[in-house]
Amino acid sequence: MVQASPAIEAFGLRKVYGSKVAVDSLTLTVERGEVFGFLGPNGAGKTTSVKMLLGLAQPTAGEGKLLGLPITDPRCRQRVGFLPEHFRFHEWLRADEFLDLHGKLHGLPKEVRARRVPELLELVGLTEAAERRLGTFSKGMLQRIGLAQALINEPELVFLDEPTSGLDPLGRRMVRDIIRHLRERGTTVFLNSHLLSEVEITCTRVAFVASGRVRHITSLGEHQDGFIQVDLRVGKIDEGLVAGLGQWSAQVDVNTSTNTLTLHLSDESSLPKIARWVVERGTDLYSLSPRAMSLEDLFFSVVGSDISCETS
Repeated sequence: MVQASPAIEAFGLRKVYGSKVAVDSLTLTVERGEVFGFLGPNGAGKTTSVKMLLGLAQPTAGEGKLLGLPITDPRCRQRVGFLPEHFRFHEWLRADEFLDLHGKLHGLPKEVRARRVPELLELVGLTEAAERRLGTFSKGMLQRIGLAQALINEPELVFLDEPTSGLDPLGRRMVRDIIRHLRERGTTVFLNSHLLSEVEITCTRVAFVASGRVRHITSLGEHQDGFIQVDLRVGKIDEGLVAGLGQWSAQVDVNTSTNTLTLHLSDESSLPKIARWVVERGTDLYSLSPRAMSLEDLFFSVVGSDISCETS
């Protein structure tokens, strides 16, 4: 049995605009059926990366594949859906006309469009707005009709750029349910979102991107691929203690009010060495408490130095 090729493959994709390097060297693999999160601070190169994968921006260097075909081959996009973050739809079209138009652009037969349009309107909760013009839609309604058009061709791979933007809690839950439904039917979802809580609930794996490079890829679940935080409560904190702990953790957070230090480690293997070192240097060690890092903790640990004021 021949195994299907990955849904997405990127090999050293690079994009330079003049003197600005937007994407330095994007290398990643997304398997079929995954819900893959793409996270990073403003200016990390996430949108440019998506544009290169979709053939909307030509790479300066590197290669990529979608569903086994080179990203330069237009055939790969026949089986792909895309919801961009910043979109402008045809305000004069009715919702059903808009979806029918995108069905035609995908080359769907009339009988297929006649089935898919009402199905999708029901899926995104817009059945009653089928004959309303998009110019009368709220931002949240436009977001939902945009999601519907990304699914009109029953794609094998869907790129969703900030799909919950402008949606209320009920709308965000609807998007989560749709993504869950896509995953159950084997559709691969590439999700770009600044809402860490949404990504943590929805995705199976996530990549952290900064300065145009993938810094870390982790599976999501009870443990973030072994990444842990360790709280050490000691008798006294001094500069030598903090500096010495730096050999195991690049980031050491100090809370002098509770005499607690927090380390960020990739796994638990160094815990015995840390405990011995602290005690042997004459520092009283009252507790050493490891805990799995949340997605937010891991995000700031991996790309924190690249964040100016907010993430996107």
